[in-house]
Amino acid sequence: MKIVSRQVQELSIASLESTYMKLSNAYESMTKKGSNTTLVLKRRDAINVGLESLRDVWYDVDFFYDEEAILPSKDILQSMIPSIEKQLAKAGDSSSQKTLNTRRLTALKLAIESLEDRLI
Repeated sequence: MKIVSRQVQELSIASLESTYMKLSNAYESMTKKGSNTTLVLKRRDAINVGLESLRDVWYDVDFFYDEEAILPSKDILQSMIPSIEKQLAKAGDSSSQKTLNTRRLTALKLAIESLEDRLI
């Protein structure tokens, strides 16, 4: 995995933690409404696998997932990138949404890279 600064590591971890919490809240809200939660649940779980992978690489926290969890998680994370890139294209140059999505995109790409490294 490529080497990144401590600041990028911390921002990436924070971004994935925030995304996980947003997806968890969306899951709870959708469950209460009786909505289909399949996609939100898959994304939330994939974010968690990516987050744990980065924590293991950077902070030496145990990673317990096997290839059966890693492969679909990596694919789901990759499927999230195009929508974030579209949001980035629409965001103003100095908007908070652009900053948030830039960090989220970086975090997703690093999580995907760390998961790919586990499959080699």
